[in-house]
Order: sequence, then structure tokens, then C-alpha cells
Amino acid sequence: ASLLWWQCFVKGLFFSFFNPQVVNGIEIYSMKIDSKVTSRFARNVITSQAVNRGNVHKEVFFDVELPKTAFITNFSMTIDGVTYPGYIKEKEAAKQEYEKAVSKGQTAGLVKASGRKTEKFTVSVNIAAASKVTFELTYEELLKRQFGKYEMFIKVKPKQLVKDFEIDISIFEPQGITELEAEGTFITNDLQNVIKKTFSDKKGHISFKPTLDQQRTCANCSQSLLDGDFTVKYDVKRTTPDNLQIVNGYFVHFFAPTNLPQLPKNIIFVIDISGSMSGREIEQTREALLKILDDIRDDDFFNFILFGSDVHTWKEKLIKATPENLDEARKFVRGIDTEGMTNLYGGIMKGIEILNAAHEEKFVPKRSASIIIMLTDGQPNVGISNTEDIRTHVKKAIEGKYPLYNLGFGYGVDYGFLEKMALENKGLARRIYPDSDSALQLQGFYDEVSNPMLMDVELHYPENEISGLTKNSFKHFYDGSEIVVAGRFADINQNSLTVDVKGEGANDVLSFTTQQDAEQTAKAFQEQEYIFGDYIERLWAYLTIEQLLEKRTAATGEEKENLTAEVLDLSLKYKFVTPLTSMVVTKPEDYDNQAGIADKTTEENVVITVFTLNLCITKQTPVICFTVDGDPHFIISVPQKEDAICFNINEKPGDVLSLINDPVTGITVNGELIGDKRANSDAKSQNTYFGKLGIANKYLNLKVTVTSEKITVQNGNEKTPFTWLDSVTLQQEGLTLIINKEKNLVLSMGGGASFVVVLHQVWKKHPLHQDFLGLYTLKSHKLSEQTHGLLGQFFHPIDFTILEIHPGSDPKKPDATMIIKNKELTVTRGWQKDYRKDPKHGIDIPCWFVHNNGAGLIDGVHTDYIVSSLF
Repeated sequence: ASLLWWQCFVKGLFFSFFNPQVVNGIEIYSMKIDSKVTSRFARNVITSQAVNRGNVHKEVFFDVELPKTAFITNFSMTIDGVTYPGYIKEKEAAKQEYEKAVSKGQTAGLVKASGRKTEKFTVSVNIAAASKVTFELTYEELLKRQFGKYEMFIKVKPKQLVKDFEIDISIFEPQGITELEAEGTFITNDLQNVIKKTFSDKKGHISFKPTLDQQRTCANCSQSLLDGDFTVKYDVKRTTPDNLQIVNGYFVHFFAPTNLPQLPKNIIFVIDISGSMSGREIEQTREALLKILDDIRDDDFFNFILFGSDVHTWKEKLIKATPENLDEARKFVRGIDTEGMTNLYGGIMKGIEILNAAHEEKFVPKRSASIIIMLTDGQPNVGISNTEDIRTHVKKAIEGKYPLYNLGFGYGVDYGFLEKMALENKGLARRIYPDSDSALQLQGFYDEVSNPMLMDVELHYPENEISGLTKNSFKHFYDGSEIVVAGRFADINQNSLTVDVKGEGANDVLSFTTQQDAEQTAKAFQEQEYIFGDYIERLWAYLTIEQLLEKRTAATGEEKENLTAEVLDLSLKYKFVTPLTSMVVTKPEDYDNQAGIADKTTEENVVITVFTLNLCITKQTPVICFTVDGDPHFIISVPQKEDAICFNINEKPGDVLSLINDPVTGITVNGELIGDKRANSDAKSQNTYFGKLGIANKYLNLKVTVTSEKITVQNGNEKTPFTWLDSVTLQQEGLTLIINKEKNLVLSMGGGASFVVVLHQVWKKHPLHQDFLGLYTLKSHKLSEQTHGLLGQFFHPIDFTILEIHPGSDPKKPDATMIIKNKELTVTRGWQKDYRKDPKHGIDIPCWFVHNNGAGLIDGVHTDYIVSSLF
């Protein structure tokens, strides 16, 4: 047996040494992203193939970030020649099927959260030694035009060297392609030559296929350069203002006129200056406003409304953007500071009042575009604070005359309220992420809406010929953007269409008529290899679902029920994963009954994509959890024994203990001890607990400090504080943090292990005890084999044998001899508390208790784990 083990060890070592793309026994030997774009509608297929080169079953991940605007349409896995497909079902039905399958086996869940432009889709599967798995994910999206270009965004992060890596993008535009570019945030000078780009007339093609050596961070490195964003941008020829296409009873109409003069703008900036905006947020707001003032045109009108506890206006009416007025505005902006609470209602109503007065008094040009841009980082708590009442009053005051754009700074805002109010008033909401580039995000949003070319745009289609028409009236058309309308014919055999378009320009009314028939579209689409089936019908369904979901956000009662039914029907028919559907992946009855479920929720919930999956080809062990709680009790799961080991650490208040230290991932967890308010005279030593935890990832420059009073997230030099009274979901690069008010904190860093910190609160006037914390680890297998610490050393498999069970000093707790690490220890059968599900009372967990600070169980002695500080 020893010889066989040695042969396996040498074989594994030899293979990993000469195959540096093998990570933890898993080699991803192929990854291909194949995209086909036809008339702005993209179908993307991501195929990843992996093999387990190890001698035991291993967990392999399919992890991809998708554009937020995309809908997943298919997912399947092929394992050893057997394909397990995904099925789109109504969310509740999918949940029931998933739970039914899970009840027959064990499950592992993965939750991934969104970034700015993307959301994560993650699947894990255990595969047997020498087995192969192929993942295939398909998603579709309509590419939006901004600043004169369509943008396709691909997140590239294979996490290891890949023998066969390729991005292949084919574009077909019947109008013709005028420009095509591709770039990547990770592209070096050497990799720039690997991007192959061609376009001619209607076709464009981009290929990126780096060799293994070209993927390396250095000549002999095993780390991959491929980590970042790969972006493709292009535009089309515009011989006419619009393009109309008809295929198989459906049509799509693209409208983007060029060479129009800009409309003058009337802009009201409504800015939150409440105390929560202090520090970096108000600095970045001032910085963004100063840059925006540089871009305001001399024929524009503008004003600033500030709201804290009170409402302040820069001027009592709109002011023309003369050089003198702009200079005065800059002085005003530089002096903006924070104060008081959040009178959001007062601020926004004052802005509407000034804009309404300007129009009523004909102070601004008749042909001008009026816009309100409101920025807040909190929730209304002065004046009218009921969000439903605010929405009602705002909608009545605006009366559909101009759009309202709501910007939510950070994660403390009621984003759902901001989104509903914006959509009700022909605008949109946007989250501003609290990063170092927040000022650029604010300025970037302004750039999107700062160049209105037309207002009150209407696209008229013959009512008796058309059904299922998507949105066809638009308050403003902005330079560099595009209006897209789709619909279906009442008579599927109809093959021609006439459209009338009207809009108000800066100088006159724009009006023209477009005609098209199916035969003309067919001539333009002769290159059939670029067309993926019924693409116009799917584009119509995509756009319809997207717009119905927007309407549903602000709807209530019967209207919301009807919209829900309509979205659900379309999602199921066209197999889109939307907020109302889920994708279920199950194995046939012949195999272990395991299942996965993929959900897409809304931005209001912040967590965008949830995918839970457990498809085990080999039998999986129970979920392993390592905990430290109480005074402090350490509980170590030993799943192969279906048992646990526990021990206590007795040290003095103020000492900091090393709990987890992984030099590979850079994750560390340390805990500082606190004691009772006064020493218990009956006790040999003072009871101690964890009063402060420090969780860090040095490679991400992230630190999270948790006390019984607050949670502080430090990203570089920037600190973001929260309290246990908050209910927060925070996502930023490499970090997911969820605070469940006065209960627990769930934390994941850089794709590594996840942690749950439980808050224990005692009666505030308790004469002896004080609030303390408990730590529970999840997905500890994601940390490296070099992980150590009082908890971390047990993330590797351990084994023990129990002999000679006999009565101990407590008749309810027998003693025994434990054989572990070639040592004999006297242990006692007892119970420790697991507080994850019940923070107040806990659940008793049976375990074998190791005495004397874990002597003989832990490496070294317990004082070896005392460190100098929390980080």
C-alpha cells in the first residue's frame, strides 16, 4: 500500500510539473467563446472542457461573467459522453423540482453577485479521476449603441493556462460595417498582435487565440495574463436615418439619424448633501459637477438644487450658461458641503417647480430638451419620507413633460424606489459604485444624456397590420444612440410594411416615411451562415420581455399580475432565464438525484445571478464546517467519521489569535479576545470571547473589521462603515458582503472561502457578559493546502480512532482514548453550540473534546497562535 501511494504521488508530481496549466489536479484544456452577431442581436456560446488529471474525484468550476443585459438561453454539461441539459421553468416550479431532487441527495450551493457591467454564473461539479466534463452556456443580448458605437463586452478569466483558448466573433450587418475595433484591459504589446481583425462591407470577424506561452505572465510562469475585459466596438453605414428588416412575419426597425443640430438643454441637478454624503462621496460629486460644467453648451440653461435637512437653490430660476454664469457656478460647486438629513422630496419637488416655471413663463426655448438629474446616497427621512407618497407627488408634478434620471450612490439607497420613480417619469435609474472612479461614472452618465438631437419621437405603424409592438414613442433621442422597435404582423404572410417617423428637432419637425418588404431583407441577408435561425423573432421577444419587466417594476395590483403573466409566457416560450424563470439542471433517474437551479433577479435585490448546483459523479462527503464561537469553542468537522472534534482556547482579553492564514490566496482571519465585564470569582480564569475579527485579502488590498457594534470595509485607503442595524448587500471587485440586520454577516473574498460571522447580543445592562462574535467557515476547500492557523490547519483531511470509552467525572460525558497524529489523547464526549441558524439558543453539536487548549491536536502549542495585531 505504501509503494502504491508513493507511485501515485510521484505520478501526480511529474504530471503537474510538466503541465503547468493543471491546477489542483484539474486541467482546463479548452475554452472557446463563439459569438455571432446579426443586426445587433448577439448569440454567444461559451464552451469549456476540463479533465481531472488527479487520482481522486475533484471539484471543477465553470465560472463566467455575463453582461447584465443578457438572458441565458441554454446550459448543458457533458460528462464522460453523457449530456445533462438545462430546462427553463417557471421559478416556483423549478424550485420545487430542485428541492425534490436535493431531498434525495446532498447539495452544495454557490451564490455569485454582480459587478458593474456583468453578473456571475457559476457551476461546480465533482468529477471522477480521469473523467472529462464539457460545459456549454448560451446567452443572447441586443447590443446597445452608445457614443456612436455598438459594444460587445466579454469578461475573460480562465484562472489558469488553457491549451486551446479562443475568442471568435462573427458580425453580419446588412447596412454595412464602417469600423471595427477590439481591445482588452489585459492585452500587452505582444498580445496585441494575436488579435486578428477584418471587416469588409457587411461582414466583420475578430479572432483571439493566444498560445500557452503567450498566456503566461512571464517566460516560466504558470499564471495567466488573461484576466480582464475584452471589448469589441463597431458601427454601421447610415445612408438613411433608419433601417427596417422583415423576416417570417416579424420586423425590427432601427432608427438613428445623423448630422442633426443639438437641441438646447434645460438641466436641473438635484444633489443630496446629507451627512451620509460626507468624505469621499461629496468630493467626487464636486469633481464630477466641475467637469460637467466644462461641457455645458452656451445655449443651455441649468441650475443646482441641494438637499440635506433643508433645501438650498443656487438660483431661484434656470440660468443661461454664459461664461460668467459658469464661473459663478464653479465657485458654488466648490463650496458644496454636507449637512443634516435627507429631504429628498423637498429637493426634487423644488427642481420640478423651477423647471415647470421656466416652461410656463416661456423663459426657455420651445424647442429645448428638459432633464432632471437627481443624485442621492440614502433614503428620505425629512419632509415626506414615505416613498410611495413621493412617487405619487413627483409623477403628478412632472406630468410626463420631461425625463427624471435617478442616480443612486453606493448601496445604502433604496434602489427599487429610485428605479420605479425614474421609469414612471420616462427616465431611468443608475447605480453609482463607490469606487475611486465614482466621479468618472457620474460624468459618463451625463455624457450619455447631454446631447439630445430630437424630442417627442414617434414611430407610427399601421394599427390593423401590427401586433405585439414594442415601445414606439420616446421623449428624447440622444446623439450616438439608437432607437429600436420590433413587432409582428397580424397576418404572418404579410411581407411589406410602411412606417411614418416624426420628431421635434432644434430647428424644425423631422418627418419621413420608410417602406420595406421581406424580399429586400432577404437580398440583404444572402450570407446565411451568419444568421442563427429565427433571430428577428427572438430579438422581438428579447426586447418585449425587457420592456415588460421595466413596466412591471413600477406596476401594482392587477396591472402587475397581467405583466407578470405576459413575461412568464414569453420567457418560457423563448427559453430565456428572466427574473420570473429559472433553469433547472437535473440528472436522469438512473443516477444520483442532484439538481441545479439558475435564477436571475433584479438590480433592486443587488444580487443578480444565483446558481446552485451539485452534480456529483462520485459520492460527495457531507458539507464541512469549521467554527469558533462561545468562550471560544472550536468545532472541527470530520465528515468521513460523521463526527466532530472540539477544544477551547483560554487566553487573556486583548490577545489576538491567528485563526486562518493562507499565503497562497492571501486570506487571513484573526480574532481579538474580550472578557466578561468583571472576572467571575468562582472561575479559575476569566471567560473570554471574540469581540473583534479581522478578515483580509492582501492581494486584493481588502480588510474587513467586524466588532459587535460595526463592520468596516477598507479597500486600499478608502473605508466604508456599516452597523449591525443595516441590512446591506455589498458587491465590489473581489468582495461580496451581506449584513443580515442584527443577526449575521456573510462574507466572500476573491472567490476564496466564505465566512459567516454571527452576532451574539446580551441584555445591555447585564452585570457580567457583553456582546461577542462567532465565526463559521464555508467552502473552506477553496483555500490552499498551505493554510494554517487554529482553524485553518484543519481544512486538510484528518483522521482519528476512538478507543476505550469509559465513564468520566461527569456521568453524562464519557471519556475515551483518541488516536490522532500518532498520539494518544484523553478526550471527553460533550456538546458545543452551533449558532448559525439560531443565534440566541444555538443547536447542540456532539463532539470529542480535547483538553488543555487542544494540546496534542493542534500543531505546536496554543501560544504559538498569538499574533501582534488584528491584521
